[in-house]
Amino acid sequence: MLLRALGATVTFQSGTGSALVCGGTQVWAEEADSVTDWARSGAMALTGRADGPPLHCVGLPASRARGAALVLELLTSRDRRVVVDGAALLGERAALTGFTRHGASSVGGATRMLRTAHGWWALSLARESDLALVPALLEEVPGDDCWASVAAWSRVRTGPEVVARAALLGLAAGELTSSPVPVAPWSVRPVPVTSSRPRVDRPLVVNLGSLWAAPLCAQLLGQAGAQVVHVESPHRPDGARRGNTAFFDLLHAGHESVALDPASPTGRAALLDLLRAADVVIEASRPRALRALGLSADAVFPDGGPAVWARITGHGQAANRIGFGDDAAVAGGLVGWDEQGPVFAGDAIADPLTGIHGAVAILACLAAPGTWLIDLSLRDVAASVTARGATAGTVPAQAPRARRRPSGAEPLGASTERVLGRLGIVLG
Repeated sequence: MLLRALGATVTFQSGTGSALVCGGTQVWAEEADSVTDWARSGAMALTGRADGPPLHCVGLPASRARGAALVLELLTSRDRRVVVDGAALLGERAALTGFTRHGASSVGGATRMLRTAHGWWALSLARESDLALVPALLEEVPGDDCWASVAAWSRVRTGPEVVARAALLGLAAGELTSSPVPVAPWSVRPVPVTSSRPRVDRPLVVNLGSLWAAPLCAQLLGQAGAQVVHVESPHRPDGARRGNTAFFDLLHAGHESVALDPASPTGRAALLDLLRAADVVIEASRPRALRALGLSADAVFPDGGPAVWARITGHGQAANRIGFGDDAAVAGGLVGWDEQGPVFAGDAIADPLTGIHGAVAILACLAAPGTWLIDLSLRDVAASVTARGATAGTVPAQAPRARRRPSGAEPLGASTERVLGRLGIVLG
């Protein structure tokens, strides 16, 4: 991982040993390799067939997550130091839900690894609306076993063909390929503005993202002292609210919940004012979604706005398609292997990897003058930690573990009036 912050170079190295180097000075080192990191992370226990042993994966995800957490610690102030086991974040959700490994089915159960005519791909059917689209995907009514019908359909088609068809319908899918590994897990560029907002001790973070990656990013920033506002639509709240309560609380406790309807003129106007008032904005959606509402970074920056805007996508700004943690990890090549073929590595592993890398990039940009735009995609973050060949070792896999659960998250919209009033924003 390479990060330029305040003119210094911060590098995390992992191979036969691990070290954190800041500005040419080694500030941390430990005799632990990527095999040990993976086994201790809890993610290895989630990788492999249900009736088989835990498996190692392609790449260095646990080592990179651990390194990112150490950089995060360096970037935070002494009184709000963020100390977190980055590798353990990879298995945190499973520790709370009790999910286990299922090989070619994701830990959460909504995504499958399927054969194509020449390789493999992953398809997610996480939402009821996804299941309703299967007849359109197959161009025929599926049999009683929906997944068996999809598997038979994809087996006689190429990877690009099945992924393009799924993307056309708004389904999350990724082809397992040997695509080039990105040089960095993010793209960071300065934004020319007429005036930059002065930095504050407790930056206001407005999180527009849901599920896992964006909320984890916001949660880590909150630990570093930021004020976090989680914005949801009253008609389409964060889907994670319907999931494990302990996991949702872990990501959102201490954050203010604001409910605004971007489809209504009044809600859209209030949300635009909120984005302009923010110091940091985190979005996680298809690129065209906010653009169509006039709420994208391009629409906000010209009139003044946040110091940092982070855009999280499934497959990059150019792709304009959705992606979830499991299928995006497959698209990035981050999988495990056995004699039967590829298996999912960990639990939606691209999500926690993106969340912690996003927090590092945002804090680094906040430490520098100017206005910054950060782009991260789940696929590219997964690909950036991927190396050729599956690792092997004899270190036993440890069970997933989670941080201590804090007090409960706020109900949907509980702080809407308070937040808007504090910022002088009028609704309606």
